[in-house]
Amino acid sequence: MTSAGPGRPRKQQPSRPGATARDEILDAAAELFTTHGYANTSTRSIADAVGIRQSSLYHHFGTKDDILEELLAGTVSGGLAFARRVFTESADKELPPGSRLHAVALYDGMQLCNARWNLGVLYNLPEARAERFSTFRDDRKELRNLYQRLGAELPESSWTNDVTQAGELAFRLVESLVSLRADGLATTASPHQTADAGIVLCGLAQSLPAIRVHSAALISSLA
Repeated sequence: MTSAGPGRPRKQQPSRPGATARDEILDAAAELFTTHGYANTSTRSIADAVGIRQSSLYHHFGTKDDILEELLAGTVSGGLAFARRVFTESADKELPPGSRLHAVALYDGMQLCNARWNLGVLYNLPEARAERFSTFRDDRKELRNLYQRLGAELPESSWTNDVTQAGELAFRLVESLVSLRADGLATTASPHQTADAGIVLCGLAQSLPAIRVHSAALISSLA
């Protein structure tokens, strides 16, 4: 038996990615929540998947909800931080209309597709509607609002409906990657295809090559 720290013996050598036992617990919980379901996963099964005692898990997380709260937050935090930077730090740049929306959609989509586990499937959990997860829901709402504000920058002539709905369309397309990945259909190209689709559906297909170039530059400089 090896040790995970003072008073926290391990049952086996660590086999999960993560610099700390806390990271390993999150990884194990993410796998079990997304493959067996949240309700069907116990803290004991999470501890067993890490190779620690159940009592050791409680040294890091008081409840299973605490673990879910951190995992949910992680699905939004990266995309939200990037969207904030795009909105505030590139506002004065001369870019083809749609470049900023494309960059946010592409980066957000890559975050959802490249994560080790498809945690977006947890969004629709009944438990996720509880008051204790309000911070996650507020962050997701802010991200959605930034999509809408970036969509409102598109020329009215390119979108036959309310231009704020252009951002809403992009947001919904990106979140559809969660279902695509759950069905085993997501590829490395999926985030790019989704970001492109949002631009094309908004009537900017002819500008797409230039938009892609400036979108990539934004990601390179701000991510």
